[in-house]
Amino acid sequence: MEVILLEKIENLGNLGDKVDVKPGFARNHLIPKAKAKYATKENLKEFEEKREELQKLAEENTALANERKDKLEGVILKIVAEANEEGLLFGSIGPYEIEKELTDLGHEIARKEIRMPDGAIKKIGEYPISIHLGADTDAIINLVVETNNQS
Repeated sequence: MEVILLEKIENLGNLGDKVDVKPGFARNHLIPKAKAKYATKENLKEFEEKREELQKLAEENTALANERKDKLEGVILKIVAEANEEGLLFGSIGPYEIEKELTDLGHEIARKEIRMPDGAIKKIGEYPISIHLGADTDAIINLVVETNNQS
């Protein structure tokens, strides 16, 4: 099924690209979320009329993502958790804990933007965490997981 992309979509295409996708992906994801339209003659004509407006909107979104990236890049986040003698945590650190700590520091972040390295963190140590802010914008923060065990 051919659709016209109304925004840049990772691993699919750029704004205005005419791409062939599976019908279910178009019906259930792209079209309901206003990320694409069916590639009909009427929709192609309508898209060409709105192209500049959509490109301007995309540039504004990229600028906002870059501003957020500048604020987040290089942030060192410390989380204290209980661990055994080998450094294994009693539990794990996941996106929820990272989101909470970043929000407490005053950063606006959504849990779905956090990209965990290999699932949840289960050992003390330092970890680079990627925050996906837009199609081409990622910020890297440093997560330091420490223990408060007094031996």
